[in-house]
Amino acid sequence: MELTIPAVVARAAREFGDATALADPGGPRLSYRSAGEQAEGVAASLISAGLDPGDRVAVWGPNDWQWVLAALGTFGAGGVLVPVSTRFTGPEALDVISRSGARALFVAGDFLGVDRLGALRDAAAAEGGGLDRLGLVVRMPEDWAAFLRASVPGSLVQARRRAAEVRPGDVSDIMFTSGTTGRSKGAMTSHERSLGVARAWADCAGLGPADRYLVVNPFFHTFGFKAGILACLVSGAALVPQAVFDAAGAMRLVQAERITVFPGAPTIYVSILDHPERGAFDLSSLRLAVTGAADVPVALVERMRRELSFETVLTAYGLTEAVVATMCRPGDAAETVARTSGRAAAGFEVTIAGDGEILLRGPNMMLGYLDDPDATKAAIDGDGWLHTGDAGLLDAAGYLTITGRIKDMYICGGFNVYPAEVEQVLARLEGVAESAVVGVPDPRLGEVGKAYLVTRPGHALAEADVLAFCRERLANYKVPRVVEFRDSLPRNPSGKVLKRVLREES
Repeated sequence: MELTIPAVVARAAREFGDATALADPGGPRLSYRSAGEQAEGVAASLISAGLDPGDRVAVWGPNDWQWVLAALGTFGAGGVLVPVSTRFTGPEALDVISRSGARALFVAGDFLGVDRLGALRDAAAAEGGGLDRLGLVVRMPEDWAAFLRASVPGSLVQARRRAAEVRPGDVSDIMFTSGTTGRSKGAMTSHERSLGVARAWADCAGLGPADRYLVVNPFFHTFGFKAGILACLVSGAALVPQAVFDAAGAMRLVQAERITVFPGAPTIYVSILDHPERGAFDLSSLRLAVTGAADVPVALVERMRRELSFETVLTAYGLTEAVVATMCRPGDAAETVARTSGRAAAGFEVTIAGDGEILLRGPNMMLGYLDDPDATKAAIDGDGWLHTGDAGLLDAAGYLTITGRIKDMYICGGFNVYPAEVEQVLARLEGVAESAVVGVPDPRLGEVGKAYLVTRPGHALAEADVLAFCRERLANYKVPRVVEFRDSLPRNPSGKVLKRVLREES
């Protein structure tokens, strides 16, 4: 079994050959053989530009074919990938690029009307530096062809030698956390560990060469990269990226490309289910949905199975430091899929600490945080357990139920309230598309619940209706005291609701 990403790319080119590897709606359709050759060309050009083994390469752009080739070329040159969120401002990107010590940057030249390179340089000017180590900048697509032409004679041979010299334990990528609780940290992972979680995800999902996988999860996030790009590489599935999610565009791709696998955050499926033009598209090719990143209502799982063509809907749990830790399996009941995040996967052990925190231990965990031994020591204890900061419960069969962040649980009148339980009830109320519940200060009870709701199109709800519904189904201390209706909920790039933001606004 291949234990480095360059070795997997080479095997995929041999084994899957002319089968489609990448079908970018806005770019070329590449076979596995062609993708391998083009990745080698990127590696040769990086080496020609002076990239040494172990150097970091930042990629700041949307889901597209150039992102994939830039990443695979980086690995082939012996480099370390540093994905940068397309949601970042110039100062945020500067922070990640400078702290990682990136020597090269691939950056989208024109995406959503934002001049990212200009914003980055403006931020560096304001900070008085931060880009000193950055020796190569490639705008995509403007500089792509010229970058490839700059490859010097002999560099392709050198790229093949470099790829063969990569070792399983070498750092493959530095994925910066979403920073929902403070400054982001760079989680370092090796080639062997990155491939371990990709294979585990592909195995649980039954991913294979007959599948066509629509990837809307951002490549800069662990799910889009490792459960997306790498999962396709190890399984032979065809990758179809969507640069910016919109429901109609996704349905067009499902119909045109006969998509079979379509993972995403729950809000993605809600937007498709409630889209007024859904009936105009042929979505019958869909077989598998994998979701997570938020509490998944049982009602949503039932609608996905009933109103879409998904044979299988699975939930999973992971984080930047572990990627895929638990996952449901095909055949699990809708209640199990919605109310749990599955059982241990990718070689992980799962346990619950005395305070309710989820702890993970296994062979595919991160190596540690970049240049931050104190944070690494705080996250991974002396027995090798990763302290996730998430709260949960394990049942007798080993299925994990997420009850929220440790800090999300609030105490109302002396009783613990887990927002996830309240949100499951709210999901059953006709007209509710999404909900988020947080604890807010109360002079008498200490804290009480505040529910933020997004309604489905064509539905109107009043606060009194919501509270009455909850009183029929929840103990009094669990019933929210306040309801606020929103057009949308604040989320991080992985789709998780930013409850910290909601608490600050309360």
